[in-house]
This record gives sequence, structure tokens and C-alpha cells, in this order.
Amino acid sequence: MARTRPRLGVFKFSSCDGCQLSLLDCELELLAVTEAVEIAYFLEATRKDMKGPFDITLVEGSVTTPHEAELIHKVRKSTGTLITIGACATSGGIQALKNFKDVKDFIDKVYAHPEYIETLATATPIADHVTVDFELRGCPINKHQLLEVINATLNGRKPVVPKHSECIECKSRGTVCVMVAKGEACLGPVTQAGCGGLCPASHRGCFGCFGPMETPNTAALSERLKALGSAPRDIHRLFQTFNANAPAFRQQAESLEDRV
Repeated sequence: MARTRPRLGVFKFSSCDGCQLSLLDCELELLAVTEAVEIAYFLEATRKDMKGPFDITLVEGSVTTPHEAELIHKVRKSTGTLITIGACATSGGIQALKNFKDVKDFIDKVYAHPEYIETLATATPIADHVTVDFELRGCPINKHQLLEVINATLNGRKPVVPKHSECIECKSRGTVCVMVAKGEACLGPVTQAGCGGLCPASHRGCFGCFGPMETPNTAALSERLKALGSAPRDIHRLFQTFNANAPAFRQQAESLEDRV
């Protein structure tokens, strides 16, 4: 009798699709994935629309509409292991910037017919609504980390994903520190590793795409950036990008608001 493969579902909420594309970017590795699991639901890649339950579900995107707030509970009920992928799903993403303003003002300014827009006042991570078994950070996620998480889940072990800061990746590849050498503002000391030090390798400061590392000292970094000449307004904006709603980044940005 043929072995039954675990069923994989991939769902999209409010997002840009970049993290789903990271799964497709696995290319040759994707063949091994399809041998290990049955991709039962993944509208980005196939028209096959099989119903749950699913053994593993990957969820990209934040909860930003009333429909999504209802749908995520249905997804949670239909899956064994729920894994959120990307900054949107793990912290609210770039769209969570609306959490700090009156969303109605944004809608009125952007859309010609705001009466057609149905949205919540906030964009929130999946974990704010249902139990999540594992969160994979990144904007977008690292495809090798995604493969590790899928492999670990299939084999009943804890995924090996680094929790240390981006600075460790820069050190390991011999990248010159842009803060030390050029006085550039950089979130590397407080950002979780994952991209391989992409921006510092291109002589730019880290933008915090992978969100806060395990023990981020954001207050100390802010003081260092001020000493390098960054204005409070610039530091505030640095923390309010891809992971603006992540607690450590949000709290540090809020602490600077009276000086912006």
C-alpha cells in the first residue's frame, strides 16, 4: 500500500505574495517537498482546490479585513500544524503602519470611492487571533529556513532557525560594519538573522526585515544612532517599516514620538 503523504495547505491573507513566492523559488528543492507532502491547497501555484483538513498549513499575510478575521479561525480548525510565514503574518507587516493613524483618513485620501473599501482599523499578526505553532520571520522569508521548518515539522523536531542578530551574519561573511566604518544607521544589532546580511553587504544599513532578534536592546541602539548624528525623527521612522507592529520595534518607536 502506498504511503499517504501529509497534506499541505498554503493560504494568503493581506500581503504582497512574496513569501509564497519564496516557496516556489525553492525550484529543485520543491521537487523534494512535493515528494514529501501533498500540496492540497496553494492557489499561487495550482488550480487544484482540495478541502481540508490539512496536516500542515502555511499562512502568509496579516488580518486586515473582517473576512480574514473570520477565515483564520476556519483555517486553524482545519489544520494540525499552523505555521505563519513572513513579516505580515508574524507582526502585521508594512500595512500595520495604519495602526498608528486614523485609517479612515488614509482611505479617503487614497481611494476615489472609499465607500467600496471594507477594512479593519488595524492590521494584526495571525497569532493575535489563533494559536500558531511556529512563526517564520522575514520580508520575504528565507527559502532555506522555510525548507528547514517544513522538514522539522514532518520529522517531529524543533526547527533550527537562528535567533541571534544580523550582526553575526555580517561577521561570518566578513562584511565591514556600516555603523563603525561609515556611521550609517543600521538595525542589524536588534534584527533577527535570516537574509545573510544583504543590505550591509551592499554598503547600506539593515532595515529590520526579519523583525526583532531574541533579546533586542532597541533603547541602546537608539542612543548609539543619536550619537552618530541621526535625528529622533529618522530613528523613529527606521523602526516603523516592515515590522513596525512587532512589540520591541513598536515600543521603541513610541518612546520617540514626543521628540518627533
